[in-house]
Amino acid sequence: MKTPREAGFRMPAEWAAHAGCWMAWPCRPENWDDLEKARATYAEVARAIAPFEPLTMTANKEDAGATRAELAGVAGAEVVVVPSDDSWARDTAPTFVTDGRGGLGGVDWRFNAYGGIYEEYGRTRTMAKRILDLLGTRRFAAPLVLEGGAVHVDGEGTVLTTAEVVLDPRRNPGLERDEAERLLCEYLGAEKVLWLNSALDHDNTGGHVDNLACFAAPGVVVALGCADPADSQYAAVQENLARLRAATDARGRALEVVELPMPARPEFLGRRLSPSYVNFYVANGAVIMPAFGDPADDVARDVLTRLFPKRTVVPVPTLELAKADGNVHCVTQQQPVA
Repeated sequence: MKTPREAGFRMPAEWAAHAGCWMAWPCRPENWDDLEKARATYAEVARAIAPFEPLTMTANKEDAGATRAELAGVAGAEVVVVPSDDSWARDTAPTFVTDGRGGLGGVDWRFNAYGGIYEEYGRTRTMAKRILDLLGTRRFAAPLVLEGGAVHVDGEGTVLTTAEVVLDPRRNPGLERDEAERLLCEYLGAEKVLWLNSALDHDNTGGHVDNLACFAAPGVVVALGCADPADSQYAAVQENLARLRAATDARGRALEVVELPMPARPEFLGRRLSPSYVNFYVANGAVIMPAFGDPADDVARDVLTRLFPKRTVVPVPTLELAKADGNVHCVTQQQPVA
């Protein structure tokens, strides 16, 4: 079977036009401090997105009725039954690719629960395929164990990722960096991979890049900053910023690096959380931004407003998602216009 790049497909940038957004209703109680609060937060994220683009929420059969009731009255939102053990659509829905000629496809990464952090994930492993079957869309089965939150692209040939995830021996034992770069480029339709480090003290994913850095435009990267040298994450964050400032993209452009502040790090159950404003979602006409009730919320909103002047920045309180080491980007997956 051809890879996406061999077939003329690539992953578009997130700011390209969307046909819609996919989410997955929370269903694993042990993921959450309070499952009902998590579901209420998902509903708020869905309500923020739906005015800007169609939203499809997947749910297990036993949850579908309650999910439809929760989203009743949200114009542009629908609920479909897709079995899953998890709720992070960024990681378990397909990574969509297009061919520029009206063709839509999806990359189905192998999934092993982030290197085996939980045991039951059989339904989650088939989630991407089920969504692609629902859409009647071409499926590209990737040989990498990976999650969608591990990669971010500019749509012009450049990939951001972290070595701690892609080269994780619990995910891809024995995988070398050169081969990882080749596979990422083949399945994302890219030419160059930029490697960051995981940086955050606490992240169940092992270091997904969507908490650390993302493209905001060709040649422009938004990255997590840290202003406190006493913070345990300071050195790793500065290393990432230095790598980005020294890098060029696939077109040979030096990157403009824009920092987003780090909010205060609240404690939860005896550990520090790692909330990140970088974990935002770019919708049609909007940027859905995590908010934490922190003074830095306003700073982050101002930065994103400057970066996306033609989009409405919509803050959504998402501390419940941060308690599970995720946020807005983690719970969404864009389906681009083919």
